[in-house]
Amino acid sequence: MCHEREHDLNYFRRGAHLPVTRNQTLTTCFMQKTRFAAWRAILATAILTRFLSACDGGDGTGLPPAGPLTANFSSIQANVITPNCAVTGCHFGANAPQDLRLDAANSYGLIVGVRSKEEPGVFRVAPGDPNNSYLVQKLEGSASTGARMPLGAPPLPQATIDVIRQWISDGAVDDRLQSNDPIRVTSLTPVPDSVADPGPQQIIAIFDREPDASTVNASTFLLEASGGDATFDDGNEVSIGAASVAVPMANPNSAVFDLGGTALSDDTYRVRLLGDGPFLILDLGANALDGEYAGTFPSGDGNQGGNFEVVFTVMRPVIMGPTLDEIQSAVFGPTCSNGGCHSGGGATLPTAMDLTSSQASFDNLVNVPSLQAQGEIRVVPGDADASYLIQKLEGTAAVGARMPFGSPDPLDPALIAQIRQWIADGAMR
Repeated sequence: MCHEREHDLNYFRRGAHLPVTRNQTLTTCFMQKTRFAAWRAILATAILTRFLSACDGGDGTGLPPAGPLTANFSSIQANVITPNCAVTGCHFGANAPQDLRLDAANSYGLIVGVRSKEEPGVFRVAPGDPNNSYLVQKLEGSASTGARMPLGAPPLPQATIDVIRQWISDGAVDDRLQSNDPIRVTSLTPVPDSVADPGPQQIIAIFDREPDASTVNASTFLLEASGGDATFDDGNEVSIGAASVAVPMANPNSAVFDLGGTALSDDTYRVRLLGDGPFLILDLGANALDGEYAGTFPSGDGNQGGNFEVVFTVMRPVIMGPTLDEIQSAVFGPTCSNGGCHSGGGATLPTAMDLTSSQASFDNLVNVPSLQAQGEIRVVPGDADASYLIQKLEGTAAVGARMPFGSPDPLDPALIAQIRQWIADGAMR
């Protein structure tokens, strides 16, 4: 848009300075100037319309166009998070690592005041405290778990990280434009209609502005199991109680249904946020939730009222072959993660690839790009031959030495076959 605007303005600037020839009459000159003024007015209106529509295109993000990086959320999202993190294969879509989607509609609600899944004792962003914000630790490479972010790419310049630090120090405020429409749901974790394995520990709803926290409670934010038949409203549903339902002070545009450590069994679950009935979610102006969900966010039909209802499924796969825990005990633990090899920490190999536990191995292998061979994926679920891990273990990789590095003997072919089978079975956790 900015390039189009600059082109149009330059075009009219050039037109405004065309020389008047001797054969042009004053009337013709006047008409030219009048036409230019009219076109300039039309252009200015078009540019203003484009800009205002870009500020919030109806998707609930409220993001203006990208511009110079400044210490506010909208600028950081547009200039840093969207191009570096919210990309296909990374923190984008239903299968984003750690359920952390960082596209514009989701990122603020899923990082500010939300605990890390890798390190539950640390908030992803702790307003006012950049040193204890997991986002900063991951960007600076000081996190105790996993690799430095952005994964498989050069570290961000410290000057860029310092801008993020400043935003957090200033309170991690959401500066985006607020919608004047009835309050809507702009995101839910887990993703509607998704299959989760394992089940979530929290249901997180994000709104396009702050709800009245007193109206978000166990009577208006509901979770129920289908009773095993994947259908609802037939009388066999089971209500799931929450350890707590609250609007976090650190992120008042969200609501959290916390299961308190209770594991959800395999079933289909329905989440309901109420905009109708005796108990309903209100915004700070006492307007009811515009909740109807038609398959895309934000919710609603443009009128206050209506329940938000979506489902997700918890399904643990039946694994017939070796499990990751078994491979961790037999291979990754005793062979790969000791002696200063794949022990975690730092941004370079070998320690950057953390294989010290089953969860760390999963996070550092499955669908993770290789740092050593551009274009290769360490483990491609369902495709052992395309997995760089297998190539390194079998000595067919085009780059570097065969693994285990420094070992006088290759890994036992029977163990490699077990790893191959785990990958063929889908590389499940």
